[in-house]
Formats: sequence, C-alpha cells, structure tokens
Amino acid sequence: MTHRLIQAARRQPVDRAPVWIMRQAGRYLPEFRAIRANMDFLSRCKTPEIAAELTLQPISRIGVDAAIIFSDILIPVEPMGQKLTFTDSKGPVLPEPIRTLAQVEALRVPSADETVPFLGEAIKIVKRELAGKLPVIGFCGAPWTIAAYMIEGTGSRNYAWIKRMMYNEPQAFALLMDKLTETLIDYLRHQITAGADIVQIFESWGGALSRKDYLHYELPYVKRIIAGIQDMGVPVVLYMNGGGHVLEELADSGADVLGVDWKVDLKDAFDRVGDRVALQGNMDPCLLYASPERIAAEVKAMVQAVGDRPGHIFNLGHGILPDMDPDHAKAFVDAVKTYSVKQYA
Repeated sequence: MTHRLIQAARRQPVDRAPVWIMRQAGRYLPEFRAIRANMDFLSRCKTPEIAAELTLQPISRIGVDAAIIFSDILIPVEPMGQKLTFTDSKGPVLPEPIRTLAQVEALRVPSADETVPFLGEAIKIVKRELAGKLPVIGFCGAPWTIAAYMIEGTGSRNYAWIKRMMYNEPQAFALLMDKLTETLIDYLRHQITAGADIVQIFESWGGALSRKDYLHYELPYVKRIIAGIQDMGVPVVLYMNGGGHVLEELADSGADVLGVDWKVDLKDAFDRVGDRVALQGNMDPCLLYASPERIAAEVKAMVQAVGDRPGHIFNLGHGILPDMDPDHAKAFVDAVKTYSVKQYA
C-alpha cells in the first residue's frame, strides 16, 4: 500500500493533501501528560513500548495521516560520549559542553544498532500496531543544530559558542561536523531498516546562520546525510526553521520535500523551488489558538496558494505548542481533509 504522504512526498497525485503535525506526540495531549507524570523524558524515549504508545496517541485523537516516532534529536549525543539530561523547565541540558579540539577528538562515531536499539524496537512496535494503515516517520537533527546544543550546552539565543568555534577553531568544528554526519547517516539507516517509511531532518536552528555561512558551514554536511541514505529508497524531508533565505539551495540538497516555516509565503515558495521538491507546511502554530472557523479559513487560503501543484504536505511551520487545545489541532486536521480534496485526471 502506498500512503498519500509518500505519494505527496514524491510529487505524485493524491486524493487530498496529507497532514501531520510536528511534535504531535507531545505535551498538549492529556494522555501524554499522564505518562510523563510517572517517567522522565529520556526513559520514555528509551522504553520501546512507551515510545510506541506515545507515538500512536495522536493517531486516533487527532486523525493525522502519519505517525512520527517519539524520540528526540539529541538521542545520538549520549552514544557519542556527551552527557545529556532533560528537565521539564529547561529542556535539554548538556552539562559538559564541547569547547575544545580534545573534546571533539574524544567523541565516538557509534553504531546505532548497538547503542540505540530501543529506537528501532519502538518503530517495529508502531509498524505492527498500525498494520500498514499509516506510514511511520523517522527523524534526526541536522548536524549544525545538534552541534549547537553540544557546544552551547543548552538552547541558545545568539549561538555565540558554536559560532566562536566555527570561526576560530575550524579544525575542531569540521571534525565535530564530520563525526555528527557519519553518526546521523547510521542513525537514520537504523530507523529505515526498522521500518520507517519516510524520514525528516530537523534543521531547527540553521536559520541562525547567514546565507553565506549556511551554504559553507552546514549544507555540505546535510547533503552528505541525504546522499548516505538515498539507496534505502525512502523519501527525505528537510525541515529548516528560518530557511527562507536559502530555499533554492535547500531544494538542490537531494531532499524530496522541504519543510518551511510560517514566515515563508507558500505560493512564493512553490514558485521558487519549481518542480524540484515537494513542500511541507506551513501554518503558524499560534493560529491553532484561533477558533475552528478561523483555522478552517486559513487552511482554505493555503489550499488556494498551493493550487493544482502536486506535492504538498500540510503541517505547521514549527512544532505544536504545549498548551494547545487538542480539539483545535483536530480542527486543523479536519479542515485539511475537507478542503484539500483534489481530483486528478
């Protein structure tokens, strides 16, 4: 069975646009919070049965067209040799940030099969439970985005530490990016082997780079990751928050789909990328605070912006916010199913 998400990713005809929501297995769902109350974040990621349960929660509740495996972009960091903790108040914290060449040299390029077998097991459980009804999305972070956490030690506003290494310690930076790239290729291959039908690369913080710097310091590594998994035959989504200034270059990355944030005009994005890639997105997550009628009107406008172009996957322009009303998320999904119906000759 070929799912409409996979068809749209390959710019093939679909009966309607597929829809899923970034961070759809998350804190906005009361059933998610019930599990979170008794188990810390990393334990949830590393317990296949729990990760699978969290992955499946939005399927019946929201009605999305795909299941994205419950995990985190920083899961590969521990196997590489860096300590990682999560707190509900601060999110990820890496208490020993990577700041020197010696620290980078000490990092490993781990085998995902050996170090994160729980991830593949969770994907297998989800695949079994879905029984072919919906596709499963695997994912990883992009090298610069993960490196930002590794070097900054947590989230950042100015990314001063990573840019300091990037500009002043090119040998250390390049070695870190090489190690991350090889780690992430293996990490995605592990997920695809376990059954992921499509994978997404999250370039969450790449928008902090200028166009010149992104093309020089990051895009070559992203291209290597995509090239390193293309033989496995699954579509690749490259999502970049704040990537409007490099859209054309992202379209030539080898990815099948570009995920765009809400600051990019959808019609303009299609005009800029032509027939090179499909597009995913890009409603402002805060629009889900609006009434269901307002949400539906925005979906209609997005459908009109896409027109008869093939290859559009509905999503938000970033992750769903943790205090969102699940009924408003469902209103978004329902509106897509209602207004994106298309007939192809």
